[in-house]
Amino acid sequence: MAYSLVRPLLFALDGETSHNITMRSLDLGHKLGLTRLMHPGEHAKAKTLMGLTFPNPVGLAAGLDKNGAHIDALACLGFGFIEVGTVTPRPQPGNPKPRLFRIPEAEAIINRMGFNNGGLELLLKNVQRSHYKGILGINIGKNFDTPIERAADDYLTCLTAVYPYASYVTVNISSPNTKNLRDLQSQDALDDLLNQLKTRRNELAMQYKRQAPLLLKIAPDLDTEQIEAIAGLLIKHGIDGVIATNTTLARDAVADLPYGNETGGLSGAPLRQRSNDVIRQLFQALHGRIPIIGVGGIMNVEDARQKIDAGASLVQVYSGLIYRGPRLISQLVKAL
Repeated sequence: MAYSLVRPLLFALDGETSHNITMRSLDLGHKLGLTRLMHPGEHAKAKTLMGLTFPNPVGLAAGLDKNGAHIDALACLGFGFIEVGTVTPRPQPGNPKPRLFRIPEAEAIINRMGFNNGGLELLLKNVQRSHYKGILGINIGKNFDTPIERAADDYLTCLTAVYPYASYVTVNISSPNTKNLRDLQSQDALDDLLNQLKTRRNELAMQYKRQAPLLLKIAPDLDTEQIEAIAGLLIKHGIDGVIATNTTLARDAVADLPYGNETGGLSGAPLRQRSNDVIRQLFQALHGRIPIIGVGGIMNVEDARQKIDAGASLVQVYSGLIYRGPRLISQLVKAL
């Protein structure tokens, strides 16, 4: 109820400013003990996947807390797991502003942030400072100025650094806002990248006596042949999970709306069906051998159920949280 009152004020500001105000307010509310009032308070049935036990199946998608600076406050909203990042080896400012656009008429968001983050050192300091003991995913990427043929170096650097602190690690090769990044989804490039990452993960598992699951986050803008090829590589390399999907380049649902033709990735309600289609095709191609985390266009309980019905084992939200507020988490946890 409180969020419905303040949302018009936040939406009167540009997207990035309102995001920063919201996160600072959430941290303040946490310090004052107010965030516990937003916790769903329901004892959901735990689910064990990839060797991890999730208290509930509703997670926070990467991108909201890129530097892991708000983990404790976000945890109090009732998420079953939290994913931070995307983090790159070195700090980078991201793309020029403005780079975040809301389209309320379609409950959509377009962003071209470009992996803006403070780098590995800052994220790890924030993670170590956090008191959160739940499941923490860390989403890793490459710096914008690292040549695509050297991308594996950045992913290996990130994997090695975050491994001791991550419950699982997500490899993000599907953002549309870093030049040529999606080229890594091609069969030969992905085969080589997954081989290198899996080898390093096995070395780290030996070193730390703990095997953190390795996940891949893919784009919604893939055809059936590409999805089947990716599924085959996930099985071949024994990757532990897949997140479907990232934002889309499609504009069919918003092209005639204000900001609808801004460059970047589109998320929110217009992404829902395409995300569901990819999840469904992935599930069929994987034959249930690798769990899927469904994300994209979850604005209510029915949207989340569609993800589960399509083959997802868990779900993540981001844009829905912006449009519906923290109450969405409570609704999803209770329903799922």
